Amino acid sequence: MLSLEFIPYAEIEKLTSVGRIRKLLKLAKEKKIVLLQGRLKKDEETELIKTTMEEVNKDFKGIELAVVYPEKKDSDFLNKIKNTFFNVLLGDRLGFTVIGPASIVKEIKRDPNKIQLFTGNLKRRRKK
Repeated sequence: MLSLEFIPYAEIEKLTSVGRIRKLLKLAKEKKIVLLQGRLKKDEETELIKTTMEEVNKDFKGIELAVVYPEKKDSDFLNKIKNTFFNVLLGDRLGFTVIGPASIVKEIKRDPNKIQLFTGNLKRRRKK
């Protein structure tokens, strides 16, 4: 069974960087695909990947991560200023982040406005 968990930005907003990373990694280890409102900071993404690589073992194969940040190329100057102001004021709430265990998520294809997530075989083999 495929499990998706939506995490609103407000749920991670007050956590420390380490707290955010631990929360997201814990969910990935529970074989959940996380849909995070907003984005992590660049250094948090780097630390998440580093921490993940340190914890890879036979049961946990790592994560797949993608950030979708819609940008309107046709926006006028005033709208760009307004969007930048709100993003600074409210935090990185624009776009969303997808994080999933590498054992389930085989590939994530993205462009600025959409995402395709491909999963592997979710059936478990029965032991005889």
